[in-house]
Amino acid sequence: MNDAADATPPEATGPLKGLRVLDLTAVVLGPFCTQMLGDWGAEVIKIETPTGDIVRNSGVYRNKGMASVFLGINRNKRAIAIDLKSPEGAEVLRRLIPTVDVLVTNIRPAGMARLGFGPEQCRVLNPKLVFAVATGFGQDGPHRARPAFDEIIQAASGFADIVGEAHGQPMFVPSLVADKITGMALLSAVLAALYHREKTGEGQLVEVPMLETLTAFLSVEHLGGMAFEPRNGEAGYKRLKHRKPAPTLDGYITLLPYSSANWKAFFTMAGRPDLVETLSVEDPVKRNAQIDKVYAAMAEISAGRTTAEWLELCEQHD
Repeated sequence: MNDAADATPPEATGPLKGLRVLDLTAVVLGPFCTQMLGDWGAEVIKIETPTGDIVRNSGVYRNKGMASVFLGINRNKRAIAIDLKSPEGAEVLRRLIPTVDVLVTNIRPAGMARLGFGPEQCRVLNPKLVFAVATGFGQDGPHRARPAFDEIIQAASGFADIVGEAHGQPMFVPSLVADKITGMALLSAVLAALYHREKTGEGQLVEVPMLETLTAFLSVEHLGGMAFEPRNGEAGYKRLKHRKPAPTLDGYITLLPYSSANWKAFFTMAGRPDLVETLSVEDPVKRNAQIDKVYAAMAEISAGRTTAEWLELCEQHD
């Protein structure tokens, strides 16, 4: 990352070459999105406060202010420090907005409005602007003014419950998945808005809330029988607690019989063809009704061989 927004960048390549993006984001979600825009050729200008992005000192670093977390989500960008609360800083931003195609921010909407850079105010400066905002919660809901971070959304969306199925208590995914998933959704929304502008010449306001994005992302695991009206069973996905590596004599291995044919092949290959009938693995309805027993049998069998032996056996029967 260069030190100034007017520094000469390397020659851009990729499908977004020629696109100019103003990055008013911090932490992970927004920078992850704008980094991908930069990876695909867009010119990204990152606006930071005079004290810098909060994650500049998060993780391992060799030079102060250039920590591993920050570097991992801010490549292919140029940066400029501006105090948007000062008249001089606000004027710099007012001059930049007419020159860009996209403005991405995760400053809360009320905060942007107070600064004088809400979507309508920016539209006056640039009618074709794609104004993309990432929020913690949808702006038509009761929590619209609340801030959010990755762990808050993992909890609120039920992600921690899903991960905790195998452990007996809620647990966070040890990765910033809520930020990154929402960042990818924000990227998709920006590209869709640019496509709309290409066809119509119109700029757009794009809002991508973290909670709603993660809730939709997890609906497959959450809904279960609640996907139907009237309901056809309980909510949830019974196989979740079994989605973990299987034990071996010297470690673990991932074994994933998926279809009825896979399950039959696994038990036959493992020398237990009797379990094909006992556990009804060829009938998905009956198999799923006793899925705990099916996975328990697989774990007991897998523990009898080394990881290398399982890999060789699976290769032989591929």
